[in-house]
Amino acid sequence: MGNKIKLSSVLNSEQLLPHLARGVIEERVRSAILEGRLPPGTAIRQQELATLYGVSRMPVREALRQLEAQSLLNVELHKGAVVAPLIGEDAADAYDLRVLLESEALRQSIPLLTAQDIAKARSCIQQLENETRHAEIARLNRELHMVLYSKAANHKLLRLIDNELMQEERFLRFHLSSMGLGKLTQDDHTALVDAASAKRVSDAIAVLEQHLNSAAVTIRRYLDSQRSH
Repeated sequence: MGNKIKLSSVLNSEQLLPHLARGVIEERVRSAILEGRLPPGTAIRQQELATLYGVSRMPVREALRQLEAQSLLNVELHKGAVVAPLIGEDAADAYDLRVLLESEALRQSIPLLTAQDIAKARSCIQQLENETRHAEIARLNRELHMVLYSKAANHKLLRLIDNELMQEERFLRFHLSSMGLGKLTQDDHTALVDAASAKRVSDAIAVLEQHLNSAAVTIRRYLDSQRSH
């Protein structure tokens, strides 16, 4: 059964303008999921959200549909929408998919990256070097990758990647310390940005693939160790 958490205990009640309702509700619920205030298995009831924000169920339904498309919610028979689980059994498959998607995005994006994009990516790395809060580390990691892919022409590809990165962000927020990764090395990120800055597409893709494959191995080992306990 879904976790019986009152949404009003997590989300602040506010009266929304009808034309803004869908976007605001989507962002409020997304933030609560990413921050862990709505844990996996929590039931997200349309009527409760509609009452909370003083709107009809239509914008709520549309917002939840968007969150389902982002893999943050699952719609289950007889339950409705529930918060999706964290990365689990399919972690290795997810990283295999990311290698394919992100390599292509990087290939499209690098020739069009500006000096401002590279500076923003380096700023993310600098912040990651000094950051100790797990939630912020996860957010900055996602932001760094998306900056490097941002000039890809295929917007559907970028949406797919952003969804996958969002899943990783949720996972890292709650498991970094348990994985013994209180501080993540930025060597791969630095090499990736250096190659992107020099427009060395093949080198950048090679670094990215090594980076993602290494992350997949680390997460797989962690999940295996959790199952053996």
